[in-house]
Amino acid sequence: MRPNLAARLGVWSAHHRKTAILGWLLFVVLATTIGGASGMVTASDDEMGVGDSGRAAAILKDAGVEEPAGELVMVSSKEAGGWRGAASDLSRALTATGETRKMQEPLPSADGKDALLRFQMKGASDDAADRVQPVLDAVQKAGDAGARDGVSVYQFGDASSEKHLGDLLADDLTRAEFTAVPLALGILLVAFGAVVAALLPVGLALTACVAAFGLLSLASHQLHLFETTYSVMFLMGLAVGVDYCLFYLRRERDERAAGHDAETALRIAAATSGRAVLVSGLTVMVAMAGMFLSGLLLFEGFAVATILVVCVAMLGSVTVLPALLSALGDRINAGRIPFLNRKGTKGAHASGGIAGKLLRPVLAKPAFFAVASAVLLLALAAPALGMKTEQLGLEKQFGSDAPLSVSFREITREFPGGPAPAQVVVKADDIGSRQVRDALAQVVREAGKGAELTVHQDAGVAEIDVPLPGDGSDAASKEALGELRDDVVPAAFDGLEAQAYVGGDLADSEDFGDQLSRGILPVFAFIAAVTFLLMLFSFRSVVIAVTSIGLNLLSVGAAYGVMTAVFQHGWGAELIGSEQVGAIENWMPLFVLVVLFGLSMDYHVFVVSRISEARSRGLDNRSAIREGITRTAGAVTGAAVIMVAVFAVFGTLSMQDMQQMGVGLGVAVLLDATVVRMVLLPSLMTLLGERNWRTPRGLAWLPKISHGEDPAPAPSAPRPVPSATV
Repeated sequence: MRPNLAARLGVWSAHHRKTAILGWLLFVVLATTIGGASGMVTASDDEMGVGDSGRAAAILKDAGVEEPAGELVMVSSKEAGGWRGAASDLSRALTATGETRKMQEPLPSADGKDALLRFQMKGASDDAADRVQPVLDAVQKAGDAGARDGVSVYQFGDASSEKHLGDLLADDLTRAEFTAVPLALGILLVAFGAVVAALLPVGLALTACVAAFGLLSLASHQLHLFETTYSVMFLMGLAVGVDYCLFYLRRERDERAAGHDAETALRIAAATSGRAVLVSGLTVMVAMAGMFLSGLLLFEGFAVATILVVCVAMLGSVTVLPALLSALGDRINAGRIPFLNRKGTKGAHASGGIAGKLLRPVLAKPAFFAVASAVLLLALAAPALGMKTEQLGLEKQFGSDAPLSVSFREITREFPGGPAPAQVVVKADDIGSRQVRDALAQVVREAGKGAELTVHQDAGVAEIDVPLPGDGSDAASKEALGELRDDVVPAAFDGLEAQAYVGGDLADSEDFGDQLSRGILPVFAFIAAVTFLLMLFSFRSVVIAVTSIGLNLLSVGAAYGVMTAVFQHGWGAELIGSEQVGAIENWMPLFVLVVLFGLSMDYHVFVVSRISEARSRGLDNRSAIREGITRTAGAVTGAAVIMVAVFAVFGTLSMQDMQQMGVGLGVAVLLDATVVRMVLLPSLMTLLGERNWRTPRGLAWLPKISHGEDPAPAPSAPRPVPSATV
């Protein structure tokens, strides 16, 4: 049978290793240099909206109305009026920075103990965060001086919060990089017991991430990105990059330990693990493409980022990795660690001994273990039945003790609706007509105290800032927004030739959530269909394709349940330095679904391919399952430990959504590699018997795809082989 594509790529790379290695390095350097020179383009606020809030933002953008970055500073004292001196000094200091405009008179609170300073940042709002530092310094200085007199100062606004978010993301990503990479390297040192063998997967994964970063920067000029996209790319790139190399390297070492010469071992690894990497990578990329159906810019950016990094990691694993293995030969075991590699390469061949012992009762009583593991996963998924999702506000996102959260909470308590008002945007051919003016006045009147009207006569646009009761995201705020959208605005503009939409932070969140609800079904249908078709074509079995989807859904459900228990109900949240927030970030369920459906295929394709390979050699179903599971146990365990470790790092970061993502993905991968692949999969395949491999008569036309090759029998005992030159 003609070697499969992965085998041909591996053999070509081994024979042209200088070309493969230099070509890879050139690709990484060019992608990084060109991408760095082009810079990354981030999405502006008006690009993020959907629904009515998105239409409101589009009207302002098309009209050329620049929304300034507004800032609020509250000066609080213990006695009524005790803030006056500090507020006056601070107003002068803020004006002296040269970065502020439209400084308004201090607005006293109801009890007179607090005053709110309202002003705007000069220049465009998109780069206000880069210029806000002098303002922050002035506020900090005022706070330090006022502390001696019992005066407290709190600041919150568009520029200050954006700067805080940007700095936090940069610090978190740096911490993740400097923690996850050494952690992955340490795990690989334990797994391989040799420095070179451990460095190889990490080095390839990092170069794949670096190249993908450059490519993503180029792509951002066409599809603008969110700042969190790079964190997601690094998370996925390091995890899959190490996994793909680990699968390949494990198989090559196993074949060498079995006594095959270097060339044969590399060819077998390319034909088997290399093919599994191609199938898995393709499945992950196509699954990620499902996020384009969400209709949300956030997920479109995630899709581009993950597809790029998985593609680069996959190509590196099937091209430059064989070339490096060929060049290194037996030097892959250089730098052996005495207590971790006492058996040398023989230890690799012996991997799966523990798995074999654990698998024995599973194969002996498959019905019991299938039911028990399914019940366990369903029990873990049970809390997800009460999952609540929302766009987490700043207090929940950064933690209740974070300075920005404290400021937001204090300002909102004394001046409700101040930090996050609703915004009514109106466009009309004659914005100054009496009918339109009356409608605007009616909205201002019914909106109540604090509503501010601004008319852009030349652009034919008007906007009304409407303070909302509550904290900007609670039930009271949502009720007021609903009344504004459903009653006040439609009644005022009924019968008029004008476009009127309600936007603002809360409206953005509500519209985003509604779009997510509409998008999750087509995304899931796409992913499930693609997974089914890829598995069907790969294994010519409807049963394997259907069970693949079912097993993935159990892993996803368990991840949902654990996320809900930890972050919504607070069970054990303090163990990871988090806290109960009462809800899951609204984009997290869809993201976790897509990513886990993709990542689960890493293990599934790798394991089932090895089982299918054993079947093709004539083993019966039970024996093939035993060999496939035991021979892949070491690689799957090592890959899972690395993935869980990388995701766990993200579970300890500062932002709530990063914590939820890390915990959800980490738990799902851990369960997938242990309960699902080691217990539920073998027990279920044992129960199904020969039905696993039966191709329906109507699908007999499907091509027979080789899952490897049947090489000449290995020598009875391993023999030393000089440094390989393939």
